[in-house]
Amino acid sequence: MNWILLVLLAGVLPAFAQKSHESLDPKRNITVPTLDISGEKFRQVVIAQGTKQERQGHPHTILLPDGKTMYAIWTIGHGGPADHLKKSEDGGLTWSDLLEVPENWKYHANCPPLYLLKDPEGNSRLTTFVNRGPEGLKMYRAFSADNGDLWSPFRPVMLPNLRDTLRADVMPFTAIIPVEGGKKLLGFTNIRRPYEGGKTNIIARSISEDGGITWSHWRIILDLGDPHIPCEPEVIRSPDGKQLLLIMRENNRSFNSWIMLSDNEGKTWKEPFQAHASVTMDRHQARYANDGRLVIVGRDVAENSPSKGHFAAWVGTFDDLANGREGQYRIKLLHTYKTTEYPGLNKLPDGTFVATNSVAYRDGENYSIVSTRFRLDEMDRKLK
Repeated sequence: MNWILLVLLAGVLPAFAQKSHESLDPKRNITVPTLDISGEKFRQVVIAQGTKQERQGHPHTILLPDGKTMYAIWTIGHGGPADHLKKSEDGGLTWSDLLEVPENWKYHANCPPLYLLKDPEGNSRLTTFVNRGPEGLKMYRAFSADNGDLWSPFRPVMLPNLRDTLRADVMPFTAIIPVEGGKKLLGFTNIRRPYEGGKTNIIARSISEDGGITWSHWRIILDLGDPHIPCEPEVIRSPDGKQLLLIMRENNRSFNSWIMLSDNEGKTWKEPFQAHASVTMDRHQARYANDGRLVIVGRDVAENSPSKGHFAAWVGTFDDLANGREGQYRIKLLHTYKTTEYPGLNKLPDGTFVATNSVAYRDGENYSIVSTRFRLDEMDRKLK
């Protein structure tokens, strides 16, 4: 039985064939400037201090529509229990104590993201996902219908037929975006290549038509084949609304990150290409600035980067990404004495970006959840 047939029987539909990449010419050297604000402590807020016993890991953040209420969620340990949640009511300057969450959260684990998902009727639910729980490697969902005051327990995500659950063998959703005027949601992540075994990574998407409650079977949209290991896609809509862009981590460090474009709301995707080294990161998080530029943050893994291994930002335009250009400049956001993990990025109404990550904040310390704040107008002045 061939591989495509096996995939179809598994309920995972292939939508993008493996491609040849011999003609690609990845740009490995960075020529744009890298600003360094990592030593400017006045910008920084420690949300959760690491201890000898506890590694604070894998944070994600969300800013609610009021422009000031933020939530931060994270795990204890690398991919550990996803039961740590705090709230800020002043745009991330100060934070609550740990919030009470359902008891079963401590039995669910791995890199929880936060999304505010709206259904076709206009109802919004603050939602998080994980992919490890008592029922195995599945997508699990917890939500709040009142902007975070009360949360549901984690439960497996059901397929639209309500008889089966959505398998997730590597990560929960790393990016979700509304399409077709909000009628549907597209969710993206990386999964293992079906029936092959081993630590392969391919990129897949699922569709929800009820605001993120149920999700369809995976549809494969990118399988690069060995030796490539793409993962953790972030999705960005173009300023004119006509294109979707995926930018993805490449776990084989001999290559840069990957970019792939769609002109039809994610139904089909153009051939992927190597991003510039300037925006080669792990777990990209992107937000538009008030002036239309893009800010993307992540763990800097570019081989020849002056901020390699630290928490960094890229500043440029959507067109820079779509055309493989280097962008305008980069920023070293936070210094770490070990490595960094997965970030959150939010933009306040006044244009201030709040970027959050797990870092070894001081030499000899365990990982802490730390945020830093910056505006592009002040970064532009530093550049000059």
